[in-house]
Amino acid sequence: MADAAIPAYNGRSMHDGPSELPPHTAGAPSHDALATADLEARVELDIEATALDPTRRIFVNRNLRLEQIRQIGFDMDYTLAPYVKRNLEALSFQLTAERMVKVLGYPEDILNLPYDKSFVVRGLVVDKRFGNIFKMDSHGHVGRVYHGRDKLSKEERRALYRSAKVRLAATRYHWVDTLFALPEAALFAEIIELYEKVLKVKKMAYWKLFDDIRSSIDLCHRDGSLKAIIKADMPRYIEADPELPQTLHKLRSAGKRLFVLTNSEWDYTDAVMSYMLDGRLAEYPSWRNYFDLILVGAQKPRFFREHHTFDRVDPHTGKVVATEVTRLEHRGVYRGGSIKELERLSPPSGDQVLYVGDHIYGDIIRSKRDSLWRTLLILEELEGELHLAQDMRRTQADLEALEEHRGLLDHDIVALKLKLQAVETSLEAHPGAERVHEARRALRQLLDRKRRNLRAVVQRRDFLSQQVDRAYNPYWGSTFKEGSDLSRFGEQVEDYACLYTSRVSNLLSYSPTQYFRAPRHWMAHEKA
Repeated sequence: MADAAIPAYNGRSMHDGPSELPPHTAGAPSHDALATADLEARVELDIEATALDPTRRIFVNRNLRLEQIRQIGFDMDYTLAPYVKRNLEALSFQLTAERMVKVLGYPEDILNLPYDKSFVVRGLVVDKRFGNIFKMDSHGHVGRVYHGRDKLSKEERRALYRSAKVRLAATRYHWVDTLFALPEAALFAEIIELYEKVLKVKKMAYWKLFDDIRSSIDLCHRDGSLKAIIKADMPRYIEADPELPQTLHKLRSAGKRLFVLTNSEWDYTDAVMSYMLDGRLAEYPSWRNYFDLILVGAQKPRFFREHHTFDRVDPHTGKVVATEVTRLEHRGVYRGGSIKELERLSPPSGDQVLYVGDHIYGDIIRSKRDSLWRTLLILEELEGELHLAQDMRRTQADLEALEEHRGLLDHDIVALKLKLQAVETSLEAHPGAERVHEARRALRQLLDRKRRNLRAVVQRRDFLSQQVDRAYNPYWGSTFKEGSDLSRFGEQVEDYACLYTSRVSNLLSYSPTQYFRAPRHWMAHEKA
């Protein structure tokens, strides 16, 4: 924000006398009115000068006073360290396919399968029984469904998913709730497409296929091959946020204690964080200088559910030190542990802690269910969706108007049907009444016209809805919506994240004493 954009203050209070104003005359605005108008103009200019880029805003689900937060914890992967998403996904897709061929004996054809970055989004569900991928709304209704790359018809979808409630906790389903899980869902769909369309396999064990994909991608993480490639070419896979160092410095300067809480082990954490932060600010030669505590190998969500002690890690050798941890040293590195141990050894606790992470379940839901920690969810895809929302503002407004018009037409049609029913009942009693016959004809004509209008409104609404969906994602629409409802993922964001935003450095635009106020929630009857 440039200082020149803010009107200069002339040193006079608006309560000073009106010596520099012309004498008040009849019909002229009073001094109070002029002063008020001047104040309003200055406030408007100041708001305009300090307005945030809407894609960099922090959004609020529950009131939070940042002033009362004394500790802020950060996940690393996709939180402090934003990955170059498409490069990492393509790498994970490729390595998983290679493991399936070399270790599990799958045909080499799968090595040539393309990775379609647009086919998968966060919040999808894999059905391991039928080999489908689908998206749910907040009411548990299954919306779009794909088998391989083929979209199921409404009738096929209803036959599979409308006779029993979908319970995502069942082993039959796999919830794609993290960005790391996108390649496995994409590979599942592509292999089904290959087997059934090209190789003409008549019957597939979809359950086994998905479990083989999961075990192969886990192997890539366990054997270190994925992380070795990332460490060898950091700029290709990790996007160092230039505003992150100043953001962390600002929070520390405000007296906040900062800690890292990641599932990654020490060697990888040290390599990534060194690339991100070492030497970026003169006051912080090492990335460890930004943080009061570093917790690695946390095994979230277990960290929030179970009670485990910490192991101390020697940061120079990376080895665990075989001594009991009775206190957490300043800037110490520890492995494992649990939230109960952390709060016991490193107060403050409860709602004085804000945890920042990207995993809706492992970082946000579990911490919210098992503790009083406040939560800030990082949603990498949010910036793109906000840009699209700005571009689609006019279309969205037209959609809202059509929905309102549809509701009015529905109401009119029901009322006309009732009137027509009453007229026809009257005709049964008085079949010769000409005026009643005329009334029936007029009502039928009006009802037909309303129905034609309704069909036109619905057709136009469906066309615009498809336009909006295709703009967000040609297969799934917005990550946060399914049809006109919230998606299941969008509902979880609202229910469990106190705050959400697109990147950690968005905190830089806010005061460390910021009071984040949630918008007023309106029930349906209040908005009517």
